[in-house]
Amino acid sequence: MPVNRVVIFVNGELPELGMAKSLLRSDDVLVGANGGTYHLLNLEQQPDLVVGDFDSLEAGTVEALEKAGKRVIRYSSDKDETDLELAINHALELEPSAILLVGALGGRLDQTLANLSLLTREKVADLDVRCDDGVEEVFFIRDRAWVQGSVGDIVSLLPWGNPVTGIHTHGLRWPLSGETLYPYQSRGISNRMTGNLATIQIGSGLLFCIHTRK
Repeated sequence: MPVNRVVIFVNGELPELGMAKSLLRSDDVLVGANGGTYHLLNLEQQPDLVVGDFDSLEAGTVEALEKAGKRVIRYSSDKDETDLELAINHALELEPSAILLVGALGGRLDQTLANLSLLTREKVADLDVRCDDGVEEVFFIRDRAWVQGSVGDIVSLLPWGNPVTGIHTHGLRWPLSGETLYPYQSRGISNRMTGNLATIQIGSGLLFCIHTRK
């Protein structure tokens, strides 16, 4: 049966635990990607599923989760995918309407870039997939998207790989109207919200959106 949203906790940084907890809904399916399970436990939440090779998750923690009846899927450390990629694959099997990645930012730069690159997969193109730690929210825009926040929040728009054309924005201090952003220019950085909602629509390309809350 399809679910509303899967929330995957990743072993990155969570600058504000309280703000991260505020992202959760009562009907979320909670997944721990390896050591990201500790973020869930620190938020006093129990995972519905834990996935990974468990190189950053203590054996005692895994055993306790198994005894509690939680679904645990183990992989060999000799694998081609990251634990997050495996967790996303399992999340897609649930046919969710949205996937939220919590703790996918910060820490090692290579891991952060790999995490962000997973959001460009064709398999998730029709889903609302975002990374969020409660302070910063990041996602890719393929057609039209919204940003919910507060007056003064920073919204940065970055073309991913190639120019992005036909950009229209509403609710931002410096609007774009049918314009093009180029990956070798910084024009889309540090715009600001003028209300509680901003919308961005594009004609072609892949636009990276970074929303930083006040």
